[in-house]
Formats: sequence, C-alpha cells, structure tokens
Amino acid sequence: MAMHPYQTLPSHCFWPNTVAGPLENVDPVVRAKFKIAPHDKVATAGSCFARHIGQHLESSGFHHLITESAPPGVAPADAARLGYGVFTARYGDIYTSRQLLQLLLRAYGALVPDELAWSDETERFFDPFRPHIQSGGFHGFEELEADRGRHFACVRRAVETMDVLILTLCQTETWVSRSDGAAFPLCPGVAGGEFDEAHYLFANLTVADVVADLESAIWFIGTKNPGAKLILTVSPIPLTATALDRSVLVSTTYSKSVLRVAAEQVSEAHPHVAYFPAYETIAGPHARGRYFDESLREVTAEGAENVMRLFMRHYADGAESAAAARSG
Repeated sequence: MAMHPYQTLPSHCFWPNTVAGPLENVDPVVRAKFKIAPHDKVATAGSCFARHIGQHLESSGFHHLITESAPPGVAPADAARLGYGVFTARYGDIYTSRQLLQLLLRAYGALVPDELAWSDETERFFDPFRPHIQSGGFHGFEELEADRGRHFACVRRAVETMDVLILTLCQTETWVSRSDGAAFPLCPGVAGGEFDEAHYLFANLTVADVVADLESAIWFIGTKNPGAKLILTVSPIPLTATALDRSVLVSTTYSKSVLRVAAEQVSEAHPHVAYFPAYETIAGPHARGRYFDESLREVTAEGAENVMRLFMRHYADGAESAAAARSG
C-alpha cells in the first residue's frame, strides 16, 4: 500500500476520533501558543461573550486587569449596569475590529471624531461610541467630556500595563459617519442619537478590512507595550438583526466566517497572537445545539463553563495553584 501524509497524522486531525465522540471529550484547542501565569495582567475587550472570560479568570485566581472602577459607594449591581468592571475599562461592547482600532487612536489623541455627543429632548447627553454606559445620559456636555477623559486615561493604562489582551470579535456589520468614517457600536437612533441617511452609512467589513484593522491595532499596541500578547476569539452569539435585505442567518454566517478567517490570518502571522476556538466549541455540530438556550442566541452556563474549562486547561499556567490561593 502506497504511503500518504494522512497515515502519520495524530488523532485530533480526524473527525470520527475527536468530534463525533462524547461531547465532553471534544477539545478543538489541541495546544496553546503560549501560557498565562496567575500574576499576568489580562485585559478583556469585545462583545458580551468576552464577559465570561473576565469573570472566570477572576474566580480562578487570575489577574483580570481592571483599570476603570466604579466610584466609591456605587453598589456592585449598579456598577455592572453602568459598565464598570465588565471589561478592563468602561468601553462597553466592542463589536467590530474598526471600533477597537478607533478606540486606541482616540485614547491617545490620534483621532478626534466629528461627532462627540448626542443629546435628546431632555437635554441629556450621550456618548455616541458608548451609548449604553450611562443610563439616562450625562447632565451636560462638560460632564460627558470629563468622563470621557477619565475613560481614555484608563484605556491608556490598560494598553501600557497589560500582559495579555483577550479580544472577542463579534460582527462585521457597522454604521459609520459619512463625514469622517467614524464607526459606531450601534446604528444611530437605536440607543441615542437620531438616524439620518444623509449623515450615516452602513458598512459590512470584509476579511481584508478586519485584517487591516487588527494589524493596525497590533502595531499600535506594540508601540506602547512591546511585550503584550493577544488572544483572539470569535463570539458564537448570532446577530440580533441584519441591515441587509436577506436572512439574518445568512448575515450571521457571513460575519462569523469573515471574522474566523481574519483571526486565522492574523494569528498565523504573529508569534505573540493566538486564536482560541470558543466559536467552534459552542457552535460546532458536535454540540447539537446544547450550548444555546431556547432563543438560539444566548450561550448556556454549561457552554460557557466548557469554553472556560478548555481555556484554563490549555492557556492557564498554574491554574490549580491559583485557584487554591484564591480559596485560601
């Protein structure tokens, strides 16, 4: 019998051996590109799925870097509602690669968007790039500007002190300003502002767009913190809606495919950038839909716990000792 390359491959390269078996045995990670030590400062950013990672790191005795904490006297539940402690800084959900790059540039004064505030009929002001972080809005533009200045200082501190950034990529659809191309986390009018097609334009990022954004972000972070590492994940949570005249299922498939390919290209190009397969773990056919709740959008506690079990198994160096230290 003639020899061929597949004869010498390890078992994880074959579907029947590693995917079609018992659910608890499926491990798409195989090996980590690098390890995270308990003392490493781990920053988190991205979509709501990234929240699971930060919370689990904290409960496991690892250092989830928080640079923007709630003011004294704010109850924990209120702090989370206001965006404190959810991610490393109070930037809220970062849905697209364009948002991430834009945040970095703005925090260092390299970019100042034309649109700095939205107001409503009550004369409250909202941050167009963080529309959910201040329930009811700010009392005035000066209050918003002061909060934004503090926020940018916290972003800079995160960039300059973090050892690892875990970034969850969520979607490719976004709305941008026609005047300067600034990208908003939500369509204007959904959670503040007023939609006007003369001012705003829909954009759906391509693989080339996402790769370019990530490469620029990696380069920029490297100029401030040369030792920082990056772990990319893709959120398994489907789009709530699509702005395109087609099924949201088709748009979701496009978004996740683009992000997955971009993450692969970027992680393969850099030794300090890794890809962690959270998306495959949750949305793969082996799960048979078990990791989504009845809405088919939200990840169940079982699914989130399995993702973090795999993450800690492969990427956490000294996980058992860290957990013991925390419980002691």
